[in-house]
Amino acid sequence: MEIRGKVHEIGATQQVTESFKKRDLIVAYAENPQFVEYIRFESTQDRVNIFDNLAIGDEIEVSFNLRGRPWTNKDGVTTYFNSLVAWRVTKLANTAQSAPAPGYADMPPVDISSSGADDDDLPF
Repeated sequence: MEIRGKVHEIGATQQVTESFKKRDLIVAYAENPQFVEYIRFESTQDRVNIFDNLAIGDEIEVSFNLRGRPWTNKDGVTTYFNSLVAWRVTKLANTAQSAPAPGYADMPPVDISSSGADDDDLPF
């Protein structure tokens, strides 16, 4: 799954247990600009560094997986939790600043004015 938005907040890496760490990213998602939604993504383990090159206000695209799990409390009541686990973040502003691909604009102009009309072997 993918979503585009603007970086609102970048959390610090949290060492939850000795062998587990995570980090949060809050993205402002404005499908309808009147009602901006703030969506929390998390990264875990070796992917906590994917938020390192981001700054608040960056336009980004987040690739993520939707995860869900149940939890049963001591009274036997089960609650369900969802997580949005980011696995790639791409800055959208940087793609516009990269060098343009070579194309027609890079080609030198061609002189199409010919002094002699008889040196052309085209049939028209």
